[in-house]
Amino acid sequence: MERRDIIKKLTILPFAGGFLPLESMLSPSSGELSAGPNIYQSIGVEPVINCVGTFTIIGGSIERPEVIEAMHAAAGFFVQYDELALGIGRRLAELTGAEWGMISAGCAAGMKHVTAACVAGGNPEKLVRIPDLTGFDKTEVVIPRSSRNVYDHAIRNIGVSIITVETPEELKKALNPGTAMIYLMTGNDTLPGQKFSVESVAEMAKPLNIPLLVDAAAEDLTIPNVHLQNGATVVAYSGGKAICGPQCAGLLLGKKDILMSAWQASSPHHGTGRDNKVGREEMLGMLAAVEAWVARDHNEKWRIWLSYLTNIAKRVSSIEGITTTINEPSGLNNHSPVLTISWNPDRLNITGAEAAEELSLTPPRIAVHSGSNEQEGTTSLRITAGQMQPGNDKIVGDRIYDLLSQKRTKPEPMAPPASDISGRWAVDIEFYSSKSRHAFFIEQDGNWIQGSHKGDFSLREMVGTIAGDEVKLSSSERLVADNVPFIFSGTLTGDSITGQIYMGEYINARFIAKRDNYRGRRRLIRYPKGQPLAT
Repeated sequence: MERRDIIKKLTILPFAGGFLPLESMLSPSSGELSAGPNIYQSIGVEPVINCVGTFTIIGGSIERPEVIEAMHAAAGFFVQYDELALGIGRRLAELTGAEWGMISAGCAAGMKHVTAACVAGGNPEKLVRIPDLTGFDKTEVVIPRSSRNVYDHAIRNIGVSIITVETPEELKKALNPGTAMIYLMTGNDTLPGQKFSVESVAEMAKPLNIPLLVDAAAEDLTIPNVHLQNGATVVAYSGGKAICGPQCAGLLLGKKDILMSAWQASSPHHGTGRDNKVGREEMLGMLAAVEAWVARDHNEKWRIWLSYLTNIAKRVSSIEGITTTINEPSGLNNHSPVLTISWNPDRLNITGAEAAEELSLTPPRIAVHSGSNEQEGTTSLRITAGQMQPGNDKIVGDRIYDLLSQKRTKPEPMAPPASDISGRWAVDIEFYSSKSRHAFFIEQDGNWIQGSHKGDFSLREMVGTIAGDEVKLSSSERLVADNVPFIFSGTLTGDSITGQIYMGEYINARFIAKRDNYRGRRRLIRYPKGQPLAT
C-alpha cells in the first residue's frame, strides 16, 4: 500500500478510541515520572505494540542502539553548529555517494528548508523576508496532483504559489523563470516508465536549472541513491521511519549548493526555519542511524520480520473460518512484510474494524490495520512487522487468538428511530479554543440518513443513522492535499442533538444541534417578460 493511500485511510478511520473522550484513555491515577520500562505507565499512559508501521502519531520507529549511544554521547559536549553541519555533510557524502548531506528536524522540516533555499538562493536578505515573497524572482512550486499530500504544508509555509498539474504536458508548460522548484512524493506515478517518473521530470527540469525535490520519507535508503541517480536534485527521508534514527530528525541528500542554502535556512540561524530546531543530539543520532543502516544485515532483518508473522499466523490459523496470507512487497515505500488475517464477519460476528478497536483500547494495547473485501464478503486485520520488537509476536498472536475465538451472538438490529429528524438543523460546535456555527440538512428514511453538512467554508455530503435516540452522522472536508473528517455521535432529546465529534488526527470537539424551524415569507415570484430599462 502506498504512503498516500495509508494517509487517506487514516484520515477517515479512527485509529482507536471511537468517540470516547481522549482523557478516558488515561489511567485514573499517575504519579512522579519514573525512568525505566514503565516510564509511560508512571504518568498514566499505556504504550502501544506497533503492528502498523512507522506512523509519527505512535512514535514512528524504535531507534537503533547505535543511535541512542551517539545521542547520549553528543549531549555531553558543546559544539559550533555550522562546523558540525559541515562535518556531518562530508561524512554523509562518504557513506551514501551523494554530493552532500544535511540533517533537519524531521523530513517535513527538511522540505521546508529546501523550498526556502530554492526561493532565497542562499541570500539572507531574501531569507528573512519569507513568507512575504514580494519582489522575489522565484515564487512558484510545481507539483503533480498525484504528489499533493498533507506534508506539502511544509512547502506552502514558505509562501510560494503551488501550481498543480495533471499531466506531464501540463508540467512542462508550467515551468517558467519564476519556478523555484518541482516537488514529487514517491509513489506509483513516480516509478520508472510512469508519467511522472523522477527521470522524466528531471529531464524537463535540468535544462531550465530548476531543482527537483523528491520526498522519499517512508522509503528504505538506497545506496547509491536511486532518486539522485535518476536526476533528483535533493531527496528527503524521515529519520523516524525505515532508517530507525531519531524521530525528530530528517535526512537530506543531494547537491551541496542547495543543501548549504537549506542549512542556512535552518536553526540555529534566524529566519523562517528557526522554529524547526534540530539539536546536536539528533544530528549525530541521525548520522549514526545512516552508519548503522549501511552496516546492517537487511536480509537477516527481513527473516526476523517474517518469523514474527509466521508465528502469529500459526497461532490464529487454528480458529475455524480464519485464513492467513503473508505478503512480501518489493517496493521501497513502507517496505515490510504484512500478514493479513481474514474471516467472514457473519460467521464470527465481529468485523476487522471492531477487532482492531478492541485491540487498541485494552492492554496490552496493539495497533493494527483493518480492512474489508465486499466482493468476497470478508473482513480482516493486517499486521505489519517492520516495527515489531522481540516477544511482540507471542503477545499479538495470543491476543488476536483470544479475541477471535470468543463466541459472540449476532448483533441486534437497529432500534426504530425515536423521531423523524428530517429538516434543517443549526449546529453549534465547541472546539478547544473557539466556536463555530454549522448546519445540517437532513433527509431520513427509517434508520438511514443522508443530506448535507455546511461547515465554515464548504457544503459537503453527509450520511448517517438514527437508532432509537442515538444519532451518528459523517461528513468530510476534503481539499486538494488535506482531509478533515467530522463524525458526529449524539443523543436526540426533543428538538436537539447533543454529543461529540471525532475528527481523526485533529482530536475531538463537542456539538449541539437544534432544529431550525425557520420558514421564509411566502410570496409570489414574478418572472420578468423583458430586460430592465434601468439598473
